[in-house]
Amino acid sequence: MHEAMDGEPLWQFWIDRGGTFTDVVARSPGGTVHTAKLLSEDPARTEDAAIAAIRKLTGVMSGPLPSCAVRMGTTVATNALLERKGEPTLLAITRGFGDALIIGTQERPELFVRQIVLPVPPHARVLEIAERVMADGTVLQELDEAAALQGLTEARAAGLTSVAIVLMHGWKYAAHEARLAELARQAGFTQVSVSHELAPSIKLIARGDTTLVDAYLSPILRHYVDQFSAALGPGSSPLFMQSSGGLIDGARFHGKDATLSGPAGGIVGMARTAEMSGAARVIGFDMGGTSTDVSHYAGTFERDSETRLAGVRIRAPMLRIHTVAAGGGSICRFDAGRLVVGPESAGAVPGPACYRLGGPLTLTDCNVLLGKLVPEQFPQVFGPQGDQPIDPQVVADKFAELAEQVVAETGQAMSLALLAEGFVQIAVNNMANAIRQVSVARGHDVTAAALACFGGAGGQHACLVADALGIETVLVHPLAGVLSAYGMGLASEAAVREGSLGLALEPGVEPAVEALRARLSDAAAAQLGTTPSRVETRLFVRREGSDAAIELEPGPADELAAEFAIKHRAEFGFDSMGPLVIDRVRVEAALEDARAGQLRWPLPAHSGPPVQTVQCWLASAEHHVPLYSRADLAAGFAATGPVIIVDPLATTVVEPGWQALVDPDGTLRLTRAIARRAMASDTSADPI
Repeated sequence: MHEAMDGEPLWQFWIDRGGTFTDVVARSPGGTVHTAKLLSEDPARTEDAAIAAIRKLTGVMSGPLPSCAVRMGTTVATNALLERKGEPTLLAITRGFGDALIIGTQERPELFVRQIVLPVPPHARVLEIAERVMADGTVLQELDEAAALQGLTEARAAGLTSVAIVLMHGWKYAAHEARLAELARQAGFTQVSVSHELAPSIKLIARGDTTLVDAYLSPILRHYVDQFSAALGPGSSPLFMQSSGGLIDGARFHGKDATLSGPAGGIVGMARTAEMSGAARVIGFDMGGTSTDVSHYAGTFERDSETRLAGVRIRAPMLRIHTVAAGGGSICRFDAGRLVVGPESAGAVPGPACYRLGGPLTLTDCNVLLGKLVPEQFPQVFGPQGDQPIDPQVVADKFAELAEQVVAETGQAMSLALLAEGFVQIAVNNMANAIRQVSVARGHDVTAAALACFGGAGGQHACLVADALGIETVLVHPLAGVLSAYGMGLASEAAVREGSLGLALEPGVEPAVEALRARLSDAAAAQLGTTPSRVETRLFVRREGSDAAIELEPGPADELAAEFAIKHRAEFGFDSMGPLVIDRVRVEAALEDARAGQLRWPLPAHSGPPVQTVQCWLASAEHHVPLYSRADLAAGFAATGPVIIVDPLATTVVEPGWQALVDPDGTLRLTRAIARRAMASDTSADPI
């Protein structure tokens, strides 16, 4: 916990600034926990959503804010990349390779598409550098410093202030890149991103894209960080979540490490709270307003070394997250004779139709029509019209129009409830398929895991997703509606660095591994800005000629080979042949804080009665369902579905065939009460 100089505790804020909502968990100096959920974009608001939330919760509506400790994840960098609104950037690359990053690897994700539309490249201009270093370090052509400086000066005079430096084999032989960086600063560039510092790994395309993304996004990110820090005042030093799952000081927050800033907080929150609930293996199911993020956790965080976002490869360690365009705001429509959900989203404004701002039909509206979302119990959203209630009549009218469209185009009459249920089932199938990508497709038994459900819309669909996957247990934390924000409080300050090795796994390789590990440890500690309390090393081993690397803990060569064989068969289903190669080394340096983040919730001594009974359409049948306030439920409370449980930030629907139990720590544990197959045969009600 950050504390003031006089020993008095500060306000603590853990914030996830997402694309649709900004979620906030706060702890006052007296220890009281507060939560808030705001629309991230509000035309009526002049301040950033995070600052507006801090003002609302502290009660300081104008003037300087009190000193506070802030941990934050933000989509600023992600949105800038998706919308191509980063800083105009110069790409400085070895002569003859000016088009290399546009050409890429020439892979074709959609084999039968004849017209290939390439994404807009992030760089505005290319400067080809006269220099050439061979793969063995031989200097074929010395760096032409005079020509390089002239080109850099001309680009700077044209208004460019950001440069990405990517030279052939610069990841290993960095002298030319280092000198070119000096010349760029001499020419007046304020953002100089150099590949051997940011992505010291083999493969020009991924290394180049990563460096380019950093140069393109870092100025935008720095502007936001500076602006946000200035609004907080001099007594606050915010920390920001990186894609790798570790927090970092704003001054050391790089664009390449910010693309999964918000979702990473959700994975940390999911993993830590699941461990507290005794779950050894969990599937993270984070359903927000725009999309759903899914992940797998079994004691260690799973990370990818390379990902692709908006047509750009990013070579940086980041938590393994699979995203599908299915959120509460996903637009539902009838197109070409079929029901379609997403990928378009209604966003924060206008939002779903029920928000009364002229928005289209969305998944949220489907659950309003089905009775799962009750207007008077809808979670508070501080939006353009204050704590806006939802309007079920607008939803009914729009569904009636949709039903008329279906009849006009197909001649088939469908009830409004069946239309809404159909849309929900499509979204559930999409989300279940995303979960299979991070579990079954990687050799994990999804049925042995619990589904850790969070996000504002997660509780409305958790039982249905679990049914689709054969999962028997769902965990809903007391802060599930804002768990990505709470994850910021549970995270550690950390830096993760990777480097290529490319040496055969055999006795005698240990000194080379140790030398690289030491360099990466120093680099991670430098990024962290202090001496770490924990340093972990991982080796990535592959067969020669393959790029499928397996993550292993360091050890003797024979033990590594045996462990590789076991993990390769588990993930791919067969044993591979050929010599083993240590592809790369990863080091994580962390500053653990045992006092940060963990909260406890007082539960009532006895559970209260249902707040009301509502009419719902569940499992293709109409039900009269008791609705409980989660704040009224004591430890040990149990109820068999259908049941609806609401809290200020989320609604949890306990579907027929499921049972809800409140654990001693306040976690809502949903388990199957009726066997799935038997139940499926019992719910054959006639459609209305």
